[in-house]
Amino acid sequence: MQAKHNGDVSFWYADIGGVPAYRPSLPGDIEADVCIVGAGYTGLWTAYYLKKAQPALRIAIVEKEFAGFGASGRNGGWLSGGFSWSREKYAKTSSRGAVIDMQRAMFGTVDEVIAVTEAEGIDADIRRVDNITVATNAAQLQRARAEYEELLSWEMPPERLAFLDAREARQRIAIDKVLGAFVVRNVARVQPAKLVQGLAAAVVRLGVPIYEQTQVLAIEKGKVATTRGIVRAQKIVRATEGFTAGIPGYERLWLPLNSAIVVTEKLPQKLWDAIGWNGYEVLGDAAHTYCYAQRTREGRIAMGGRGVPYRFGSRTDVRGRTQQATIDQLHEVLTRLLPQTKGARLDHAWCGTLGVPRDWCTTSGFDRESGIGWAGGYVGLGVSSSNLSGRTLRDLVLGHDTELTRLPWVDRTVKKWEPEPLRWLGVHTMYQLYRIADRREANGLGRTSRLAAFADRLTGH
Repeated sequence: MQAKHNGDVSFWYADIGGVPAYRPSLPGDIEADVCIVGAGYTGLWTAYYLKKAQPALRIAIVEKEFAGFGASGRNGGWLSGGFSWSREKYAKTSSRGAVIDMQRAMFGTVDEVIAVTEAEGIDADIRRVDNITVATNAAQLQRARAEYEELLSWEMPPERLAFLDAREARQRIAIDKVLGAFVVRNVARVQPAKLVQGLAAAVVRLGVPIYEQTQVLAIEKGKVATTRGIVRAQKIVRATEGFTAGIPGYERLWLPLNSAIVVTEKLPQKLWDAIGWNGYEVLGDAAHTYCYAQRTREGRIAMGGRGVPYRFGSRTDVRGRTQQATIDQLHEVLTRLLPQTKGARLDHAWCGTLGVPRDWCTTSGFDRESGIGWAGGYVGLGVSSSNLSGRTLRDLVLGHDTELTRLPWVDRTVKKWEPEPLRWLGVHTMYQLYRIADRREANGLGRTSRLAAFADRLTGH
C-alpha cells in the first residue's frame, strides 16, 4: 500500500503544521564555556539542566539542520524508561547493585520528563499508559514470560509488572492470535516533535542560542569547527546519536540503524470499538524483528519497525523518505496483528536512524583530558534515556561526583564496529536470520529458533 506522504521528516511535524523555520546559523567564530553538538533530545536536555544549575554559563548549541530534525522528531513516542540493554554486560564492569541503580534511574525518567513539561508549559500529548508486549505464537510467549521474570529477578517492583493470559490481553487490544502479554506499568506516550520543539523553546528562553544550519566538520580539544565558523569552548558535548558516523574520526563508533514508521488515517469509532486499545497502551510484540506502536491523540495508529535496517557506509536517509518495501513490511505487520485495519489508508511513512554501539549498550561520559563529553547509542530507547543523559552530563561537565555519575554506563568504552563491507554484511545477515526465525516460529516451531541465537552471537546483540 502506498502512503499518502513519504518523508518530510515525519508525520509528527505534519501534525503540528510542518517543520519549523530555521533559527539563525552560527554568525562566525565565537567563544563559549560549553559547546553542544546536536540539538536533539540529548543536547537540549544537557543544555537545559546545565543552564538551570549555573545560569551564568555561556552555552552554545550547533545543529546541522534544525532542532529535532533527527530521531528526536521521528521516533515512536515511547517515553518508556526502558532498560532493554544487557544487564549482564553492565554488571561485568560494575556490580549487580549498580545495574539495579541504573535501572531505577532509567525508570525515573518518565516522571522527570513529565515534571519538566508541566513546569515549562510544554504540551506534548503526554499520556501515562502501560507498555504491553504481545505474543502471538508459543516461542514469543516463552520470550515474553522470560522477560517478565528477568525484570522481577532484577528487583523491578512487582506492582509495576503484570503477565496477561490470552483473554486478558485480548481485552486490552484485540490482537489476532494473541496468546498472552507482558505489561510494564507507569510509562507514557508522547508526540515526539511537540516534545522536542517545546524543549528547544524552553532552552532558548533560558538564554541558550541554538545555531541551526551549522554543520560540524571536526571536534577536538577546545574547538568545534563548523561550516559557519569555529566555536572555542573549554568543554564540549557530542550529542549526535545516529548521525555520529558522519563526523570525521567517529565513523565506526556507533552504527546508524534505520527504523521506520507508518501512520494510518484517523480511524472511525466503529473500528476502535472492534480493536479496543482504550488504555492507549504503547504496543510491541515479542518477535525478533519486533514492532512498536501507539494509538495517537487523534485516533490514528503509528506502527514502527526496522524495515531496511542499515545503509552501506553508515549513510543516512534524505529527510526521512523511506523505501516502498519498508512501507509494505510495516503495513503487513499492522494488518497481521490487527486485521481490522486492512481497509485503512496509510497517511504517512518515514524513517530515521538510531545509534547502536558494538555491544548494543548505551553510554555517557566525559573525558577530563580533552574536555569532551558524550551520550547516546540508545538502541531505540532515546526518548527517556536522553533525559538521564542530560542530567548525567550536567554533573560530569560541572565536575560533580553524584549518584548519576557513578552509574555503570558512565565512561563505558566499547570496541568499534568493523569496517565495510563487514558491518553491512553482519547487520543485514542478522536481520535476515531474525526474519527466517520469526517465520519458523510462526509456523509452529514452539521454541526460539536457533537462527536467532546465532544472529545475536554474530553481532553481539
